Amino acid sequence: MSNSSITNYLKNLLDNIPEEWIKLTTHRLDIYNEDRAKIEFLEELEKLYQVNDFSKTSLENLPTAYDYIRLGHPLSCVLEWAISKLNALKPEQVIGFSSKTMAILAVLRKNHLEGKKTQLFYFNNVPDCFNADLVRRVYDYDFELRAIDDFDSILNFSGSNIFLDQSSELGKINWHQNIDFYINIHEGFGSIIHISNKNKDYVSDIQHVRRRETVAITPGDSLKALKKLAGITDTSSEEFEKPKTKFVEEKIKDITSTSAKPLLGSCGLSVQYAIMMGLIDNARSQYPEKPIEIIVPPNCYGGTNDQARRVAASLKNVEIMDLPVDGENDMVQSTDIVLNETEKMDAVPLIIAEIPTNPRVEVPDLEKLKAVLTKKRITPNGSKAVEPIFILDQTFCPNYNFLGKGKILSQVETIAYASGSKFPSGGKCTAGYLVANEKAEYLLEVIEKHLILCDNEARDFQINILSEQLPSMLQRIEEAYQNTREFVEFIKEKLPEAKINFVSKTLADMGFMPSVFSLDLPTKGSTAEERETFKRKLNHKLINMMITQIPEESKYCVSYGQLKGCYWTIPATSTQGTTKEEDKDYIARVSVSPDLDLEKHKSVFAEFVDRFID
Repeated sequence: MSNSSITNYLKNLLDNIPEEWIKLTTHRLDIYNEDRAKIEFLEELEKLYQVNDFSKTSLENLPTAYDYIRLGHPLSCVLEWAISKLNALKPEQVIGFSSKTMAILAVLRKNHLEGKKTQLFYFNNVPDCFNADLVRRVYDYDFELRAIDDFDSILNFSGSNIFLDQSSELGKINWHQNIDFYINIHEGFGSIIHISNKNKDYVSDIQHVRRRETVAITPGDSLKALKKLAGITDTSSEEFEKPKTKFVEEKIKDITSTSAKPLLGSCGLSVQYAIMMGLIDNARSQYPEKPIEIIVPPNCYGGTNDQARRVAASLKNVEIMDLPVDGENDMVQSTDIVLNETEKMDAVPLIIAEIPTNPRVEVPDLEKLKAVLTKKRITPNGSKAVEPIFILDQTFCPNYNFLGKGKILSQVETIAYASGSKFPSGGKCTAGYLVANEKAEYLLEVIEKHLILCDNEARDFQINILSEQLPSMLQRIEEAYQNTREFVEFIKEKLPEAKINFVSKTLADMGFMPSVFSLDLPTKGSTAEERETFKRKLNHKLINMMITQIPEESKYCVSYGQLKGCYWTIPATSTQGTTKEEDKDYIARVSVSPDLDLEKHKSVFAEFVDRFID
């Protein structure tokens, strides 16, 4: 079909896009086929295109695209599909990034791990945020930057040739036979990498960078780009032209009791990546001869776990140490053990932890944790050991004051961050933020340097969504906690043999008010394998009852802190997707919002117990 048929189809599609394509931040597992998530959406979209079907009903019934807005979503996938059609490529060979530089870093990372050289070509300039010296010095990537006047200057090369184009119109590329990767860079919404046929083996690695260290082109920006591609004048984005950055920064400082400027990223993992690379940059500058140990719980949120291990895998002198924190393991004791090890190694310890833990919702003895983190340690040669930097994922309880003067972590160098797709935005966008206590304020400059390098700062419309939602966050947290507490108490009464992981009332009185709990249902069987199999099936029966009987509120998806409804998932098959099998949790995780029909949820749970529990 002609290019005009594609643009005409886009115009009609844009007139009928489902509202949730713009507003949804997490996947719907009820229409999510994990084995085919990266291709099924586009296969079905292609079928609609072939018969010129663009009805809203047909679009709503398309299977879920990818798994998160971070990795990809309907609008970003439609944009990539349309550009691939216009350039005779397969859709998987076109990958969009909200960042102007992460597509470059994705190719550099793969080539670095494979010992392959890279040349970056450009006509006029590279993106202002691309600091080549920083990339070489901290990320260890090897490449040449070459300004050229024409494509004939790009010669055949045993490594990879990347061409950076900041001048062409959206969707238009000028392939040359010696170009391996063609990256269109657009000031308004990020970049799009086009992968040549001979480099198709790069697709999954580039997608994985997008999944773990950045985000896809956001829904709002994808919509703007699609309108531009279709030749539609866009007048809908004026409200996002002036981001309320100062208001958001002040609100975050107020909530966290910090004084330094917070940093705003495109998602929680974008923020975490800037923290990781900034702290490694700092450690290499201050302690150039010392090994760096990233200390991370093996069963924490899969994105955190996977990203930390990916960082260590690509850098010299950086290793991972496991920090067991859940179940039979105590975070305080485990932290003491690993810091004793880094003391012996004379290493730089960077500790990542969630409080409360995920998914077991446990809070360590904070006074004991403080004592372990501030304990004076001496290396084998008699010198003072490097003090740990504590990186706190505060997504579950962003209301708790860890960092203020006189608070529990005020004397430990601490960076705290939160995923904005949860309570900060109420599920309306992915933007994340980070703050530092007074003792760690000096680290913000180097962290911000890497946030800018990766062009992973929050988008304007994301900042404005945060400005709308942050003022009500503390109230929503408390209301959601009250609903969760009531649901937990009901389950205890109705099914006392179930094991529920949730904070005690004492911890809640201290300020730990998560609205998520995990549920170990009672099981049976003569062997451990039979009992585990029975429990897993029972988990799915419960979730299926909830999402089918309360479809307007109960969703089968990875979510937390949303404005409305109740969300169910199995951590082992969702948030712990890349966690080692022996560390996965095959339990039900339930997230409760401040606004839901709690009595209806109780009623369905009671029906489940009556039908399926002996």
